[in-house]
Amino acid sequence: MKIRFIKETCIYATDLEAIRTFYTCTLGLKELAYLPGKHVFFRAGTSVLLCFHPDDARAKKSPPPHGVRGAYHFAFEVEDYPAAKAELIASGVPIVDTVIWKSGQESCYFTDPAGNLVELVPDGIWN
Repeated sequence: MKIRFIKETCIYATDLEAIRTFYTCTLGLKELAYLPGKHVFFRAGTSVLLCFHPDDARAKKSPPPHGVRGAYHFAFEVEDYPAAKAELIASGVPIVDTVIWKSGQESCYFTDPAGNLVELVPDGIWN
């Protein structure tokens, strides 16, 4: 098996409308699907970010039930990291931490309306 990349990432939120607004209006992701009280899906580059209401996700029969409690962490790789970080700050999104990695590259962390920890990383950080 040769895995190329993670196709989708799944997060959970009880206020899907706040998540929908944050990821489309603040981060500029394209909405793929929205079903109030159930889920909202977004295009993130060549991947998909899935956001489910946790109660609905745990009650599913197919695909199998799923869900987590507490904050989740994931990262978006961006083409122009300094510009993306500046856009976040200009949008009023507080940066909760900034890290300089051994490579000398920087990444920053912020939270979404559900409390998930989102990271912005520069293109090629893991190369």
